[in-house]
Amino acid sequence: MATINKKKEARKVLDAKRRELLSGTSDREEILIENAAEDFDRLQQQMNREVAIRNLDRESKLLKEVQAAMNRVEEGTYGICLRCEEEIPEKRMKAVPWAAYCVGCQETIERQRAAGEEVEEEAEAFERAAA
Repeated sequence: MATINKKKEARKVLDAKRRELLSGTSDREEILIENAAEDFDRLQQQMNREVAIRNLDRESKLLKEVQAAMNRVEEGTYGICLRCEEEIPEKRMKAVPWAAYCVGCQETIERQRAAGEEVEEEAEAFERAAA
């Protein structure tokens, strides 16, 4: 991402998403364990907890991705694929401003995950970006 305006715009969008994610952590109340007399109520509470935990996990991962993207903006590597090091198309960056990979590399990573393969490069790239 070359221009100062694009850098400012990216920072603004990413910061807004980060604030949104930080303020949306109210699902934690759903995780509380309460005693319920009825089996149905206990089952319902358990299901609500599981959904809330999944949502928190997803939001936490997204928050890390957003923070890593903010770090890439500061480092000057925002918009560059962490895997192939090619420029990520502007259309993708507008759709997913925290994208770390171009579509081709993202698809490869998702296929590897689906096949049960470890995707070390991804974890290492995010660690470098978040550091």
